[in-house]
Amino acid sequence: MQRKRKKLLYIVESMGGGVFTYLVNLSNELADRYEIYIAYAVREHTPANYAEYFNKQIRLIRVKNFCREIDLKKDVRAFFEIRRIVKEVKPDVIHLHSSKAGVLGRWAINGKKIPLFYTPHGYSFLMQDHSKEKRSFYRMIEALSAKRRCTTISCSYGEHSETLKMTKRAAYVDNGINIKEMEELLNTLPEPKEHPFTVFTLGRICEPKHPKLFNQIAESMPSVHFLWIGDGELREQLTAPNIEITGWSERNEALSKSINADVFLLTSLWEGLPFSLVEAMFLKKLCIVSNVIGCRDVIQNERNGYVCDSLEDFVSAIQRAQAFSSEDMIKTAYRDVLERYNTGVMAKKYSKLYEGQTL
Repeated sequence: MQRKRKKLLYIVESMGGGVFTYLVNLSNELADRYEIYIAYAVREHTPANYAEYFNKQIRLIRVKNFCREIDLKKDVRAFFEIRRIVKEVKPDVIHLHSSKAGVLGRWAINGKKIPLFYTPHGYSFLMQDHSKEKRSFYRMIEALSAKRRCTTISCSYGEHSETLKMTKRAAYVDNGINIKEMEELLNTLPEPKEHPFTVFTLGRICEPKHPKLFNQIAESMPSVHFLWIGDGELREQLTAPNIEITGWSERNEALSKSINADVFLLTSLWEGLPFSLVEAMFLKKLCIVSNVIGCRDVIQNERNGYVCDSLEDFVSAIQRAQAFSSEDMIKTAYRDVLERYNTGVMAKKYSKLYEGQTL
């Protein structure tokens, strides 16, 4: 007799960008082990055909009142909407994703009755584009919510360290990419072409990615070709003549541009654990990143890439990449993805936590 699968409910407000990729990877990987429900809201950067990304067994439930900013009226409605969804689904396990769902969910749901988990995907109080007062407020809300019966599962060791300042009910599971899917996509692409030495990044041109610093690095190295695969609201900050901005690209086109580049550059002000970085490691590109949580948790300086604190550090690292072989660091980074930063490893660890086991 076949064992009945447990019901797993994911609740996520910020279903766009890296959180969307994470949710697709994890839920699809676990779809045969659990009966999965996803209560979600659509954001500006949620793909129009988002439902097509998920395994057909997964059931999607739209939360009408979820919104990104603090809105007392909508937040109260979302609070009761979450309660209604939990009552209707009757899940065996609930996993909250990102700050809004994390705060509302921890107060709306009794973690003593249902095993409850929360993944921040980058704490709001670490976001440098908020004022000091706003960040202090977000930290206070997180600290109060952390007193509820819930296990916080961070997606990087640095985020886990921040969690431990608020609660001991904590674990961490590194983000990972779907290696099989990546290999299938890469097999459809043409072989890399001859190209000038190219430094690239991938993602939205926004404050967290610090395009101003990316531009300063490009200005300091006028003979190097810089490539930003993506687009965003701070596009006008990329003024250096040696920067090429592709605009938003289809997945295959973005990968094709990535394999025809040499160095992956991430100038972020803050991160959770960026998928673009892990993908670059898998593509065997030398990775040069800023010294922030989420980046330094993956890249260790001169072991599997370079970690930088200043404009001068970034320029020096790129110059070294031009002048010397980086083969050993690239191989180490690639091996790290195979052993640690992939959906197979990630799903097994989450499943253990959902079943009440320790990692």
